[in-house]
Amino acid sequence: MIRPLSICLLACCEIVLAASQPPQKTSMEGSRANRSQVTIEGLVRDMACPIQNLDGKATSLSLKCARACVRAGSPIAILTRDGDLYQPISDKMPDYSQMKKLMPFVGKYVRVNGTAFERNGTHAIVIAEIQEMNEVHVTIDEE
Repeated sequence: MIRPLSICLLACCEIVLAASQPPQKTSMEGSRANRSQVTIEGLVRDMACPIQNLDGKATSLSLKCARACVRAGSPIAILTRDGDLYQPISDKMPDYSQMKKLMPFVGKYVRVNGTAFERNGTHAIVIAEIQEMNEVHVTIDEE
């Protein structure tokens, strides 16, 4: 008799706990996400190099290599000075490529306003506004 009562009590506690935390909404009605309005600054580049090369910085890159990687299909990302990589995503589902929007900014340091999403250390951003920051010097290796 005590065991069924314990199970019932435990289940009730879980229901109350789940109900006390309201889910955050995305463009997919009924879904939950960790999201926030942010402004980030960083270098627009291919995603592969900074993941494979921990010496990659937000203020230096091989522009020739980054453009070749992006043209070959490597996803475009924004690398911040802190080393965080943000994957640009669309504001709709199904998601669509952001390459056309970002190609003019490859190799440039930018300020982005938008909605950031985070899941287990992975960052994504829906870009509302993007501006090149000419005052930030980016060292370009032409090789």
